[in-house]
Order: sequence, then structure tokens, then C-alpha cells
Amino acid sequence: MPDVLLTVGTRKGLFIGRRHDGRWEFDDPHFPAQAVYSVAIDTRPGTPRLLVGGDSSHWGPSVFHSDDLGRTWTEPPAPAVKFPEDTGASLERVWQLHPAPAHSPGVVYAGTEPAALFRSDDGGESFALVRPLWEHPTRSRWEPGGGGEAVHTVVTDSRDPDAVTVAVSTAGVFRSRDGGASWAPSNQGVSAVFRPDPHPEFGQCVHKIAQDAGDLDRLYLQNHWGVYRSDDAGGSWTDIGGPLPSDFGFAVTAHPHRPDTAYVFPITADSDRVPAGRRCRVYRTRDAGTSWEPLDKGLPQGDHYGTVLRDALCTDDADPAGVYFGNRNGELYGSDDDGDTWRLLADHLPDVLCVRAAVI
Repeated sequence: MPDVLLTVGTRKGLFIGRRHDGRWEFDDPHFPAQAVYSVAIDTRPGTPRLLVGGDSSHWGPSVFHSDDLGRTWTEPPAPAVKFPEDTGASLERVWQLHPAPAHSPGVVYAGTEPAALFRSDDGGESFALVRPLWEHPTRSRWEPGGGGEAVHTVVTDSRDPDAVTVAVSTAGVFRSRDGGASWAPSNQGVSAVFRPDPHPEFGQCVHKIAQDAGDLDRLYLQNHWGVYRSDDAGGSWTDIGGPLPSDFGFAVTAHPHRPDTAYVFPITADSDRVPAGRRCRVYRTRDAGTSWEPLDKGLPQGDHYGTVLRDALCTDDADPAGVYFGNRNGELYGSDDDGDTWRLLADHLPDVLCVRAAVI
């Protein structure tokens, strides 16, 4: 069983777990009193770099990095993510930190609130605003979702350094095929049931996107009502949520090695944000959404109310894969067999906001 690093961002700090010889140990919390909305584990360097988007109620948001697996942390002397003065905007939160594939060493993307994309070329120590998305002609008609107006998802393509896809709450999916120089809405087939026109060009409340392990043009999307699949890199979307107990939810992730395999955590409704049927269950598809199976062996069997947020469900890169999720009850669960069985890794944590894992 390989050694795994597991990072858990919470409302009150970052918790780091390490699995060694099959046993888990967790550090004392890092960044106490800071809400940690985003974490990335960049495994491209020889030594993994941890990136953390912290949010202090006193000092404001910042991006920290560690090159020794969290033993020490560095905060740049100047803000890593800062809106240019001419934008009239100020950073409220870093929702996403996403290292690019190996073809772009040093490139890290940050998705923020207000809804913007930033790019770093030095491993996440400094970032520059991707202006064509910030200045997109549709921006004046973007609206905030319940959690604010944010770029919360970034998907890159290991075949093409110029291909970048983002999800914006609540503007939907936007794609660039020229390294961010231009962007186009890519929401064909995705519904916006809360709008007079339920199928607008943009304005969908996309909650998360994950990329298939076998076919990089295949994407899975969890929407504010609706689970979808794209087979053309987001050009169009097909509803695959019918077999689920509810197609509302926040999180979706894909298996790191198995084609056509993805995971979601269904929520009852936007008006009742608890697990579907009040059951703590992850659902897995192994046929790209044609069917879904509940995974609950080792999970609580009684009524349960722990909501899983959009970045609080993830996989590591082991085979079989580790699958992990944390909830707003402060419970952290893990599986080391593709989700077939689960165990409680930690409880009584603060509200879990994001989870990331990698083999080290």
C-alpha cells in the first residue's frame, strides 16, 4: 500500500494526514483560525509542493506554499494573487489552485472570487490576471451564486498546453483553446432551471467538473440540478443523472486510472442540502454514467446530514485508487479500494471545505 499525503482544508485551518505502512497519522492544524478553501499538491517537482489558499478574517486571503510537506510554509512578501488597480476589484477568496500538466512546468492556475482566473509561471509564488476572461463581453451579466461569484474549477489538458476549461458560479463553463487569449461559453445541453430560459448560452450554476482518465475529451459535470457528461471536451453535454436518487449535488471526481469511472455525492435538493435519502453514500459509475451504484460499506447507516462540498471529494493517484471525502459535520472518510469499502479517518474536525490527496 503506497504512502499517501492527504490535505484537508477546513473552516479553521488545514489538517495534513500521512498514510505509511497502511496507518494514518494527522498533524496538528496548520493556519489556525484561517478558512482554507483551496489546496493543491503539485507533484511535478522532485519534491512535491503544497499550495494553500488561506483566508484570514483579520489579514485577508493569501496563497502559501511548502516544499517540505507542510513542515514549514512560505508566504510571498507581496500578495501572490492581486487584482490590478485598473480593475477596481479586490481579492475576496482563492477558490481553486490547479497545477498544469507536465508539459507546462511551473504553471499553476488560481480561480478566485470575484470570478477571475490567474496564472502563475513560478510554481504558485506569483500570479497574473488572465485578462481576456476578466474582460469577457458577457461578464456584466454574470451573477453570483449562493457562495458568491467565483471561478471555482480549472481543467487542463495533458495533450495541449493551450486548452483550459473553467467553471464559473453562476456563469457556467467557458473554454479557451489559445492559452487564455479568448474564451467561449460551453454550456450546450446544461440546464439552468432557476432561469426563465432554462437553456441559456451562459448563466448555468455549474458546481464542479472532472476529467475522465481514459478519454481526456470526456468530462463529468455536477450542476445545480443535473449530472452531465461531455464527450467533446465540453462542446456539448448529455444528462446522465437519471439513475441517481437525486441529481443535485456539489462534488464530482474521476478515477485516476479507470476509464468511464467517476464519483458523485448526491444531495436531496437545493432547498434541503443534506445527503439524498439522508444516507451517507457515494455513487460510482463505471460506464460513463449509464448506471450508478451506491457505495456505503463502512459509512454511517442511519440518518445522516453531512453535506459534501464541491472540492471535498477527491481521489489520489494510487491503483487501486484511494477515494476521500469530508463533510460539513467535520467527518473525514477514506477508501483504499476504489470506493468499495470505507473507514472513518478523522471526526470532530471543523467544517470541511476541500480535500486533496496524492501518493508521495
